[in-house]
Amino acid sequence: MMTVTVLGLESSCDDTAAAVVRGNAGRARILSSVVHGQDALHAGYGGVVPEIAARAHAEKLDLCVTQALAEAGVTLGDLDAVAVTAGPGLIGGVLAGVMCAKGICAATGLPLIGVNHLAGHALTPRLTDGVAWPYLVLLVSGGHCQFLIVQGHDDFTRLGGTIDDAPGEAFDKVARLLGLPQPGGPAVESEARKGDPARFAFPRPLLDRPGCDLSFSGLKTALLRQRDLIVREKSGITRQDRADLCAGFQQAVADVLAEKSRRALARYTALAPAAPVMAVAGGVAANGVIRAALKETCAAAGVECLAPPLALCTDNAAMIAYAGIERHLAGAHDDMTLSARPRWPLDGRAPPMLGSGRKGARA
Repeated sequence: MMTVTVLGLESSCDDTAAAVVRGNAGRARILSSVVHGQDALHAGYGGVVPEIAARAHAEKLDLCVTQALAEAGVTLGDLDAVAVTAGPGLIGGVLAGVMCAKGICAATGLPLIGVNHLAGHALTPRLTDGVAWPYLVLLVSGGHCQFLIVQGHDDFTRLGGTIDDAPGEAFDKVARLLGLPQPGGPAVESEARKGDPARFAFPRPLLDRPGCDLSFSGLKTALLRQRDLIVREKSGITRQDRADLCAGFQQAVADVLAEKSRRALARYTALAPAAPVMAVAGGVAANGVIRAALKETCAAAGVECLAPPLALCTDNAAMIAYAGIERHLAGAHDDMTLSARPRWPLDGRAPPMLGSGRKGARA
């Protein structure tokens, strides 16, 4: 199969990234991966500010591209295509990436490939381990949470997903409620290591209903109420209280994801895949307790559990470049009419999880 070299750009949220990946479908090598985070820019606001993020992307994208090409030891003339996240995400950041990619392609004549950010995460197991179709993926991040059966580079079947907050979003909100820094996922996990996960009886939402849909908003509210109860009783919370709250919340999320994964695995294995695999992708996949719970669930089902290296769990451009390789080899190219999309569901056949508007289905 033909080997190609693709430059990838990612700017859907608060990480500006560029990467060069070389290979073919199912066999590829990361030549470089550059990520410039924006944590310091947003630290004082308790979350990502879209306007600040968009400006930072516009300032950093060309620098990331230059660095990625240098680290890979290639020039623009060595590339076969340019792939860019075209959605979903914060529209200002996505637009910055799309315009940068268009500029490179207009100047060089290289093919332009728009990539769904979620597809980048979902195809990461192909990049890291050459996983064969079909496989099950749990995409679990700050903005998304869904179970997908991946049967091709553009063939995704959604089994279920969150009907409100994504897990990463819930972690961020819990961190704010407890006075912890952002991003909330690592902060809550760090506190939870010192806590007792059994002290508080937090709910496990939607486990009493069939299917693979998830909900985390009520769990966050339960933590808020427990925090307020402690404050009323003690006129404040101790460090141990905070650690126990974090541990209980984290364990509840892990338990919900494990049970919903068990249900998704049952539906996936009914397809009788030759080499069954469940992959976990997205930033929340970096959480050690959640990883352990999912690996245990997969082991009980006799399914291999794959989790990408931590650097490929969070937003990065290597996954976008690899998704670009899959699309390039399939002849799926775009032209200069490529638009930035704030919403872009992977499974267009499934009903929207979070409603629709003039811009289309949210997820």
